[in-house]
Amino acid sequence: MRNLLYLVISLCLLSACDVDRISETNLSDGSFWKSERDLKAATNYLYTFLPSLLITSDNWSDDGFGTAPHTISDGTRLAPATSGDYSTPYRIIRAASNIVEKASLAESAGVPAQIADIYVAEARFFRAWAYFQLVQKFGDVPLILGLLKEDSPELTAPRTPKEQVYEAIYADLDDAIAKLPTPTVRGVAGYGRITNTAALAFKARVALFEGTRSKFHQYGDPNKHLSLAVAAAKEVMESGEHQLFDNYFGLFQYDGEGRQNRENILVRQYGRNIADNISGYNCGTLINGATNATKALVDAYLMKDGLPIEISPLYTPPATFAETFIDRDERLNATIMKPGDPYFYSVPFVAPTLVYHTTAYCPRKFVDAHTVGTGVTFIDYPIIRYAEVLLTYAEALYELNGAISDADLNASINLLRDRANLPDLTNAFVQDNGLNMRNELRRERRVELAMEGFRYWDLIRWKTAETELPKAILGSYFFADEPGFSTASPKLTPDNYILLQAAANRMFDPEKDYLWPLPVNELALNPQLKQNPYWE
Repeated sequence: MRNLLYLVISLCLLSACDVDRISETNLSDGSFWKSERDLKAATNYLYTFLPSLLITSDNWSDDGFGTAPHTISDGTRLAPATSGDYSTPYRIIRAASNIVEKASLAESAGVPAQIADIYVAEARFFRAWAYFQLVQKFGDVPLILGLLKEDSPELTAPRTPKEQVYEAIYADLDDAIAKLPTPTVRGVAGYGRITNTAALAFKARVALFEGTRSKFHQYGDPNKHLSLAVAAAKEVMESGEHQLFDNYFGLFQYDGEGRQNRENILVRQYGRNIADNISGYNCGTLINGATNATKALVDAYLMKDGLPIEISPLYTPPATFAETFIDRDERLNATIMKPGDPYFYSVPFVAPTLVYHTTAYCPRKFVDAHTVGTGVTFIDYPIIRYAEVLLTYAEALYELNGAISDADLNASINLLRDRANLPDLTNAFVQDNGLNMRNELRRERRVELAMEGFRYWDLIRWKTAETELPKAILGSYFFADEPGFSTASPKLTPDNYILLQAAANRMFDPEKDYLWPLPVNELALNPQLKQNPYWE
């Protein structure tokens, strides 16, 4: 175990380029890879890279705003000198590849091949995960599937075309799908570890992204990826392993903890209490300005008749802040704090504090009112959940065929709408109300996955970021006489909505901003790397 500790410390302290140059002969292989315990310890390191709850990537989009503008959202960022967005995935890749290559040593020491295969499959899942993070942001990236030495030619190789990177991602995921246990086999003891349905669901996510991105950006073979997305999502749906949790709000509270919640496919676990603390988080950060929903997101929620606010006869502009939530999709009530909701040590929420809740829409999702004041909360963070699989299935099927049947809507989208107490989405409903099926499928995705970090990447793949991101960021109507509003003096639009950032201060360059800039230091280390267009 001492040798593993040295390995982990080395991986944590060194940059990606330094890590890629460590000689494999320095890792004491002869004294480590001896048992399943060694394999598990090495694989556990990969789990430390799972996304954490307190992410603010919705602030990159038009759905979220913190206490100040975000440089990704408003188009003002510059190419960085260094970036964990580039280096951290390569740390994961190297650690995963190390397990893939060294597992044979454990087998030679007596670990059964079927046991070693599971840890290799977990490692290959994480390698696919890391490469997707890279290709999603940067496009073509160096593809390195083996371990490198100081003279390895890959260290100065040019970027690999992303289609080859996707092929490698799919190959790793297919291996993981074939060899990983099901959630049922994992059971309570294995809850939180990667399963075969997690690998399938992630494959569906990857394939939907690239299928729609290539379709709307007009390159490659969209149908190839969309077909993979449909097939992978359908396999999860037909596995019998997952179903929706019966309460949307409870899904993000302690009610949704653990194996009994079959909607969660992959979670980051934080423990159960102080005595069993993996890495509890402070959900108070969420209500202290880390992110707040925008007017654009709130307006996307349907009325309870299933119609958008623009055409529903049920909608009238709210005369008070509390009226914002009347007769709306129940997911709005579960996502945003309204007067009377348990808030701080369960004291009812009265009104937003605009210095923190800058849009007036304070988050409710993931906020446990009973522990928010203690500084530590342990609710599982869902990274992949079954709802996403249903949304992926419906969208990929529609984009593949240009249509979706009512039967497929019932097997996917309408399960989500039923939980939200909304009427079913049908082809007749769309036609009779002058709606657009694609727009309604996208709306369902937006509100179901709100504040979970999906919106920015959806705008990127749909090629609508150039339309949506340059728009002004607005908050609630300013109810000047109400608590929380009456003591604040934010900027307002002429029609009295809170103005967080004017359209004149926001931009998105479609020739540049659909890809992220490579870190400048990486370009200096490898002259064969070329910067993405217009980021020089």
